[in-house]
Amino acid sequence: MLLTHVSYEAFLAVARTGSFTSAARSLGYTQSAVSRQVRSLEEEWGAELFERLPRGVRLTEAGRVLLPHAEAVRNRLAAARAELAALRTLNGGLLRLGAFSSASAALVPRAQAAFRKRHPGVVVTRVEGPSVKHLGLVAAGEEDLAVVTPAQGTPPPPGVTLHHLLDEPVLVALEHRHPYAGRRDVRLAELADEEWIVGDERLEDTLFRPALEAGLRPRTGLLAQDWIAKLGAVAAGLGVTLVPALAAASVRPDVTLVTIHPEDVPYRRICAAAPSTPTAAAKAFLTLLRETAEELSKELP
Repeated sequence: MLLTHVSYEAFLAVARTGSFTSAARSLGYTQSAVSRQVRSLEEEWGAELFERLPRGVRLTEAGRVLLPHAEAVRNRLAAARAELAALRTLNGGLLRLGAFSSASAALVPRAQAAFRKRHPGVVVTRVEGPSVKHLGLVAAGEEDLAVVTPAQGTPPPPGVTLHHLLDEPVLVALEHRHPYAGRRDVRLAELADEEWIVGDERLEDTLFRPALEAGLRPRTGLLAQDWIAKLGAVAAGLGVTLVPALAAASVRPDVTLVTIHPEDVPYRRICAAAPSTPTAAAKAFLTLLRETAEELSKELP
């Protein structure tokens, strides 16, 4: 490929100047080097590209046919070099980002806003979904970076590296007239008889996983996958639910959040999942995720 590229450059220079000597001078090559490159191109295409004259050269019919294609090759390679340079310098390119839903309440948007300010030429696409899905997409090369809550004791897929961001406390959401709504904190044991609103029948795959590990065995009566539906049910007095601290600022005003007692707090480990060799854009975004996570850690209950 390198030989072909150089050969096309030599061919175009000779066509432009009408002379092997002038072409060599413009390219900074020796005349013999230019002659060899043109000859290799003629052998590749099986046709004479220049008619050798007493003074200079001129394109043959085959040379005239090849000329626009050679120009197209040069332009495409120049465009490729520019795009690759943009990837290295973060003046362009694409970052495919994944995140679990509540990470999109504060952590990811803040980091994305800072990234856009520093690297406006990089297009960021973002998809929400469960952590296990994003871990698979990063492993498959279909996402460049993802914010996830990996399962305790479960290693990431091969080729995926986890970068710890923060440990997030989980709060309990109560109807504002609930007897515990005025409390500073509450024990999980005190909530054992409550009707719990959950997002999935398999609690091990939800926000309740760390709570289960802490000993909570909730009585579930209402299934609601959407956060608006969950908090609407809490506000109506239909039950209580867990809310991650990162999403606390987006909770509706007629719902009260109470901290779970420090001895019972089911912290969630939040990480960034990246391939073993991340892109330049993924590295830059990961740096901002770490900075944002450090800031948010100071704001969390």
